Amino acid sequence: MSIDTLPREVRRSQHLPPGRRWRSRLDVKVMPYTLVSPYFILFAAFGLFPLAFTLYYSLYDYDLAGTTKWTGLGNYAKLLADEDFWNAVVNTVGMFLLATIPQLLLALFLANALNKRLRLRLAIRMSVLLPLVTSVVAVAVVFTQLFARDWGLVNWILSWFGVDAINWRAERVPSWLAIATMVDWRWTGYNAIIFLAGMQTIPRDLYEAAAIDGASRRRQFWQITLPMLRPTMIFVVLNSTIGGLTLFSEPTTFYNGNVDGGSQGQFQTVAMFIVKQGFREFDYGYAAAAAWLLFLLILIGALINFLFVRRIGGTK
Repeated sequence: MSIDTLPREVRRSQHLPPGRRWRSRLDVKVMPYTLVSPYFILFAAFGLFPLAFTLYYSLYDYDLAGTTKWTGLGNYAKLLADEDFWNAVVNTVGMFLLATIPQLLLALFLANALNKRLRLRLAIRMSVLLPLVTSVVAVAVVFTQLFARDWGLVNWILSWFGVDAINWRAERVPSWLAIATMVDWRWTGYNAIIFLAGMQTIPRDLYEAAAIDGASRRRQFWQITLPMLRPTMIFVVLNSTIGGLTLFSEPTTFYNGNVDGGSQGQFQTVAMFIVKQGFREFDYGYAAAAAWLLFLLILIGALINFLFVRRIGGTK
């Protein structure tokens, strides 16, 4: 191989003294890994280690006093027969579906509207992020009042149509709807901004060519925007799946900070169940096993959503 075919950095290093030549090669080969190493160090310390630690103690009967007793898969077998755990799973999946599907559809169409020429476009785009920066406690206080049984605004509006007052906290499906509304209000704008960022990467030439061919804006959206937006949609769907299945803050604050999820656990999520078992019952091994089953649930949900989104635009 001639020296002219070598990379420029290598060719340049051939004219350096041996000591500087070695340092130059070290910079080229080692420095990139050194610069990215903080991320992997932090991930190992705060990601991999907690995962391994949780998996280890999920195999033990581990309590607050620090006593451990090997149970093997006993915690998992006990969980699979626990009605409270399955109740939490049903609640989590139900609220996830009620919140995530409308949220992503609204975010998609909101992003499409924000992608057009508007007056005060920057201010309008920034305003959709205001719910995200609002305190969760403040949001919970407002929505608790909105969905109050006796004097709530929602029941007052429903009364116009002859609907009796609904006790939103006492019944399963109404509580799911109330919490899903709270989640959608907070996160729709965030997902809309991500969709908008993806839309702005689509070449404008495609829309101009489609317009010349006579395609309407609606057809351009379905035939150009959605297929080209597929990578962004995969990210948003997976991110929403993780957030929806680990739902904790909204249902907890909806019940005044209590992790019971209502008088009969009608809106207790798996994350709330884990916190209750770990920090109220002090059964850390049982809580760790529940956390790993939640991890498995997230993997299944993420895989289903990933396969569904990949089919948009004709991908098999």
